[in-house]
Amino acid sequence: MNTLIISTFSCTYEEFKADVSGFIKAMGQEVVSEYEFVQAGENKSHLLMNVLDMKALEAEMTSDAAIEWDKKNNCIDTVYAIQLVE
Repeated sequence: MNTLIISTFSCTYEEFKADVSGFIKAMGQEVVSEYEFVQAGENKSHLLMNVLDMKALEAEMTSDAAIEWDKKNNCIDTVYAIQLVE
């Protein structure tokens, strides 16, 4: 499923990208096969992902480690499913 996550945060964009990339890589290619960050401002990112296992992604995003990281970095995520318009 093609997914867009729009995130705002208080850390730098570089810190955000590095930390979130680490979370994604730890989940493995069986959960997220491809992803790309787009910087949308000093403290905003658009993350495009091909999610193969949405339940695993949801579990990661609601894990204690992710919740703690979000609180520390004032991160708010909005998740969208993307469909091709033909």
